[in-house]
Amino acid sequence: MTDSNLAIVILAAGKGTRMKSATPKLLHKLAGVTVVSHVLATARELDAAHVVTVVRHERDRLVEVIEVDLPGSIIVDQDDVPGTGRAVEQAMDALPADFAGEVLVLNGDVPLLDAETLVAALRSHRESGVAATLLTTHLDDAHGYGRIVRGGDGGVDRIVEHADASDTELAVREINAGIYVFAAEPLRLALARITQGNSQGEKYLTDVVAILRGDNLSVLASPVSPAWKVEGINDRAQLASAAARLNAMIIRGWQLHGVTVIDPATTWIDMQVQLALDVEIKPGTQILGATTIDERAIIGPDTTLLDTEVGAGAIVKRTDATLAVIGPDAEVGPFSYLRPGTYLGADGKIGAFVETKNANIGAGSKVPHLSYIGDAEVGEKSNIGAGTIVANYDGVNKHRTTVGSHVRTGSHNVFVAPVTIGDGAYSGAGTVIRKDVPAGALAVNVAPQRNMDGWVVANRPGTAAANAAERSASDGASTT
Repeated sequence: MTDSNLAIVILAAGKGTRMKSATPKLLHKLAGVTVVSHVLATARELDAAHVVTVVRHERDRLVEVIEVDLPGSIIVDQDDVPGTGRAVEQAMDALPADFAGEVLVLNGDVPLLDAETLVAALRSHRESGVAATLLTTHLDDAHGYGRIVRGGDGGVDRIVEHADASDTELAVREINAGIYVFAAEPLRLALARITQGNSQGEKYLTDVVAILRGDNLSVLASPVSPAWKVEGINDRAQLASAAARLNAMIIRGWQLHGVTVIDPATTWIDMQVQLALDVEIKPGTQILGATTIDERAIIGPDTTLLDTEVGAGAIVKRTDATLAVIGPDAEVGPFSYLRPGTYLGADGKIGAFVETKNANIGAGSKVPHLSYIGDAEVGEKSNIGAGTIVANYDGVNKHRTTVGSHVRTGSHNVFVAPVTIGDGAYSGAGTVIRKDVPAGALAVNVAPQRNMDGWVVANRPGTAAANAAERSASDGASTT
């Protein structure tokens, strides 16, 4: 049910310069989902009456994601006044003037903070009746973080930035996580009194704490453990660390739901992936995007699947597949490359060093090895010979090839599209098929073999081949 007394403010206006990237920091991926999408998903779980997202840098790209992940979120563009205090001030102006509930402030770059932790902090805040609750955590190395200085009553007295802290304050290991729950009215009044009187010329949201305490209002700290839940992402090293931690949690979750992961350290699974009971994942495997894998399928080793559907009992090893469908009990690999639009039917096979694209390969049909099948339709229980190439491109347009059911094609064939090979047809080795083959016919290129006796000795005298030929001729002559 919607919490009518809760408003959420998501701070997403930062530039993220330490990421050193043309992609905004909040749009970098974490388990296949953008950093900000993780925060939006948490906000969605809380079902607040109002959600306001403050944007600025690359705002259009961010808004595109926000509108998909959290429709109905109010978008606020931060003006030229810098600082988190100004961002929250503008967000408050976007809320109904009579809103008198709690305001939860989240950072768009803290993706691993879960809804359960926030619900606990919100409950504590409401039960205590304080003006503000800060999420904090304890770090062994708190260098660079604002320290929480508590008063005699155990409540928060102030936040001291690292550069301004005394030796005693530097010894404090409790730091400000930058996540807050405020009572709306005291927050409004405090925000109006924040100044830019600091070295950065910014309006700091942390100044609200000092203002509230100066008004004799209580501020509590809600410690979060483990600390990684409130870690922000500012550079690619932190992104990689968060990705590894999240991946470990995802894998453990699937293991507890009946999936075998042989080597978690070399396996990556995105958040949107769906795995069924008794799936087995071997080392060096990446399962990405919206991939779904049905029961008893075996994936890997050394396999990457992106947005791919794998049927029950299928075996996929040393394969790269994108936007493909692999049917039940089918076999793929090793060293297969399934490009978008590949469909392999039940009990089918795409074997070693085979590349497919926009290809529908029917149930029980096989492309065992060393072939390219593109823009093609293959019926049921057909076998495509080794080294077959579908020549689908004429330099201007791409054309389709249709191969019927129960077809047997020879090794080293070339199908020059557009062409149709009828049901039950055969083709000879080395055949180039340029015109349609009727059902049940044998297609061959008639070119009699010509042997030019003595050519090597005459044209390559003194070579190892010529010497071997001469010895063979001499041996043959001596036995007659």
